[in-house]
Amino acid sequence: MYGGANDGEGAQDTAPKKIPPASSMPWVRNLRRFIGSGAGLGSEALMELETKRILLDIFKDRQQKNAEAGSIPSFYKKKPEEGSISHRVQRLAKYRFLKKQSEMLLNADDLDAMWVCLRENCVIDDATGAEKMNYEDFCHIASVCTEQIGPKCRRFFSPSNFMKFEKDESGRIAILPFYLYVMRTVSLTQARIDMSELDEDSDGFLQPYEMEAYIRGLIPNLAQLRDMPAAFVQMYCRIAAQKFFFFCDPHRRGKACIKKILLSNCLQELMELHQESEEEVTDTEQAENWFSLTSAQRICDMFLALDKDMNGTLSKQELKEYADGTLTDIFIERAFDEHVRRGKSGAGNAREMDFGSFLDFVLALENKDTSEGLTYLFRCLDLHGRGYLTTADVHALFRDVHQKWIEGGNYELCIEDVRDEIWDMVKPADPLRITLADLLACKQGGTVASMLVDVRGFWAHDNRENLLQEEEEPEE
Repeated sequence: MYGGANDGEGAQDTAPKKIPPASSMPWVRNLRRFIGSGAGLGSEALMELETKRILLDIFKDRQQKNAEAGSIPSFYKKKPEEGSISHRVQRLAKYRFLKKQSEMLLNADDLDAMWVCLRENCVIDDATGAEKMNYEDFCHIASVCTEQIGPKCRRFFSPSNFMKFEKDESGRIAILPFYLYVMRTVSLTQARIDMSELDEDSDGFLQPYEMEAYIRGLIPNLAQLRDMPAAFVQMYCRIAAQKFFFFCDPHRRGKACIKKILLSNCLQELMELHQESEEEVTDTEQAENWFSLTSAQRICDMFLALDKDMNGTLSKQELKEYADGTLTDIFIERAFDEHVRRGKSGAGNAREMDFGSFLDFVLALENKDTSEGLTYLFRCLDLHGRGYLTTADVHALFRDVHQKWIEGGNYELCIEDVRDEIWDMVKPADPLRITLADLLACKQGGTVASMLVDVRGFWAHDNRENLLQEEEEPEE
């Protein structure tokens, strides 16, 4: 009762407050935008529309920025056309760069002078008689060589290079390993410069004809190849280049990386032909070296002997005579399926092996213990292209070997026992299948592959103890 009287008196004494219009208060408009006025769309629908509008504004803003920035930058640039100004400038810059790098190398006279400096300023070990030098001698020899040869030899006498070599109790290193290191570094650098000059598109890779040109330029400098008949040079270069591509181009892209070529054993094997054949190299070493003239002529004679119809390619029937017919028929079939292209007609009988494919075939069989050779052979052994071998695959592969084994007048053997022996040799990670990784890891993949494709390879494995004893007797 008292409250009502007081309220009434207050209402009469106080003037009514004016509420400003909604248009004059921005926060009201923003609030209504998100929560709605109660009519029409609700707050959630309005919020979704506002979100779409914001995202659309962001998308339009990015489109505008992209249009102002121009086209997307390209990671591929078209090579300059032959004879254009850009092409000439590029070749001139490359020529000057390689010439500068070549001038920084030590020549034969510089290497001889360095060897004289090393021998004159080293000490002789009383115990072994080896010529050695400590770090102080190393620095002194560096100063002497710099004065006599020039600053281009200074980079070989860095502290890091000294630490690379084995040291004795007194902290000394032998001068011969150091000198061989310098020679090898100079040789590899010169080889890289020569290969880069032949690399026409300057992409760091050599194509087959470029690799053949490099080998052709080396022939006059290799003692064992100087007397090569001129008519045989082209064929020799093709045979030699094929080994580089077999080991340095595993994906068969038709080009080999220069860095990989320099680090491969193939280049080292080729450089062994610097030795004089009459004095330093035996006939056996010449035959085992793929790059020797004897080996190249052997490959050509082998191919010509197999090519009965003299059409320049080998059919399956002709290839079966390889290695006196000791290879299995199923392996020959698989080699054609995996590594020989079909003829233009597409018929099965039209597929024949050309000389390049034959070289890969020979390289794989003669280098079964390497990862490249074993990869080649595993594709032939993988009958169903599944990436692994099962017991059924091994049984099917060895069945042909067993047949040739019996035809040769050997004793009867059990295929299941051989299969179990192969499994014990490989010890695959999965006991039910053998993969290429298993063959590479067991270090006996070449022997296993030889047992499954060549009856002579199985005979060598079966008589390994006798063969080992025969090898040890001459040494005793």
